[in-house]
Amino acid sequence: QVQLVESGGGLVQAGGSLRLSCAASGSIFRANAMGWYRQAPGKQRDLVATITIGGSKKYTDSVKGRFTISRDNAKNTGYLQMNSLKPEDTAVYYCTGTFGGMDYWGKGTLVTVSS
Repeated sequence: QVQLVESGGGLVQAGGSLRLSCAASGSIFRANAMGWYRQAPGKQRDLVATITIGGSKKYTDSVKGRFTISRDNAKNTGYLQMNSLKPEDTAVYYCTGTFGGMDYWGKGTLVTVSS
């Protein structure tokens, strides 16, 4: 059973930085694609960034230039470096990964940005 566990969330002031990690276990496959989504209170879950096993990256417009997605294929771990955080970045951040053609999700980590 594949498990994804996020870490690194917390409370930070506007303008600050956080680095989220997503550790995958339980799969003989490396994740094909990994990604981060976020869900703010009362809103739908939205895509933040994705990265393929080859390192191709995509970002939603609101985080371009501030967030950086990366991965360590040897460790089957993904990362989201978040800089210049804004109060509107406050949300639960979820990691997702595709293993053997199936999509898996972590349980999320809360990021709170105070103004």
